[in-house]
Amino acid sequence: MTQWIPDLEKHQGPRYRAIADALGEDIASGRLPAGMRLPTHRELAYQLGVTVGTITRAYAEAEKRGLIGGEVGRGTFVQGQRLGGRNGNTTWEAIAEDAAINMTTLRAEHTDAAQAFGTALAAIAASGGAAQLLDYAPHAGLPAHRAAGAQWLARQHRVSAKAESVLLTTGAQNGLAVALAAVARPGDVVLTERLANYGVKALASTQGYHLEGVALDEHGLVPDAFDSACRRLAPKAAYLVPTMQNPTGSLMPMERRGEIAGIARRYGVMLIEDDVFGFLVADAKPIQAIAPDITVYVSSLSKSVSAGLRVGYVVAPPSLVPRIESAIHALQYSAPALPAEVATRWILDGSADRFAEAQRSEDAARQAIARAILPPSVICGHPNAQHLWLVLPEPWRRDDFVSEVRRRGAMVIGADTFAVGRASAPHAVRVGLRMPRTREEVERGARALAEALAQPVSATQSIV
Repeated sequence: MTQWIPDLEKHQGPRYRAIADALGEDIASGRLPAGMRLPTHRELAYQLGVTVGTITRAYAEAEKRGLIGGEVGRGTFVQGQRLGGRNGNTTWEAIAEDAAINMTTLRAEHTDAAQAFGTALAAIAASGGAAQLLDYAPHAGLPAHRAAGAQWLARQHRVSAKAESVLLTTGAQNGLAVALAAVARPGDVVLTERLANYGVKALASTQGYHLEGVALDEHGLVPDAFDSACRRLAPKAAYLVPTMQNPTGSLMPMERRGEIAGIARRYGVMLIEDDVFGFLVADAKPIQAIAPDITVYVSSLSKSVSAGLRVGYVVAPPSLVPRIESAIHALQYSAPALPAEVATRWILDGSADRFAEAQRSEDAARQAIARAILPPSVICGHPNAQHLWLVLPEPWRRDDFVSEVRRRGAMVIGADTFAVGRASAPHAVRVGLRMPRTREEVERGARALAEALAQPVSATQSIV
């Protein structure tokens, strides 16, 4: 790890901004090369005599400028940059040629969203209703926003729900937090797939839930293993991603969805269904459609429309709505009304549907690029997913492969980041296809992966 200590003497303004400025200067000078790992928040805070929160803000500012990137479970790394001008103003931009291609994150990105956002804001300002949107919203969201959410989920996710059962959240991660808070308490057992979205692991760690992993195969959660875990552990809830499972990219067949719902009902287990990728498959109904009375459904616009809006939706059985509303009140009071109003306008005027269709088209194109380059024998996951799951051949081990791919100019995430409990993780990596800014970057990243797979020179370097 780089023992980087910034010189803040010549940088004015708030300390977090001065740190980000110094970081940019040191990258430009070559003191910090692309791919270099930075000190942890706590280490740098200690060295500079500031709070950890100041470093968090500094790193967030640097990431906005395209200077650095975070890799879940591994740290923060320099991405490289250039200083460029736009309309007479100085801006920081990432260099695609020199920086490591970030294939660690999944998100939505649309080139025309910025213009649509400006148009929506102008319409809101002209409507005279902006003052209401800048005030506190009801805990569950404004009625019009909840009604639009119900329309969106029906059109794009095949969810049938009345507006009063839809609650607004700040993205899916927040939706997951309030769903768990409504059905479980610290110390309660919560089941999930043996390889699970890092977000649920983080919540379990911070909120004190006892997370237990359940076996999964190429079709998702294994029913027999789920039945056994329910019988042995008496869980309060089970969190799962049936559509484009994260990280494996699998699609659970409808028959199995029914089996999982039946087992949960038999043992009195509440299901928390994460369906952020549901818009990618037209013929896959969520478990919520099969068992709405025992399912808390969570989705958002982050993978389909806009990651930055942070608009999420939770659909709950009527008996649970008050508890989830109370959890929203306790955790954030309410979701911000302004981005929810933008989302609502996009849903009602059809913009959101156009964005989702463009997202599906781009995801398919990027999948085709990656699959044409990588050997089919290592690829797992659905061809509509926003990520690939690569099962590494001998003699590769996941940590060595991640390091070798980084050396070749790309960043991916090893399976250990997603492993639940103490069971060993497979030698596999998740490859995100939506964080790269262009298809050309996807191609270069895929070639870095293919070259590493074809020439496993480094796979045995750690064996002496």
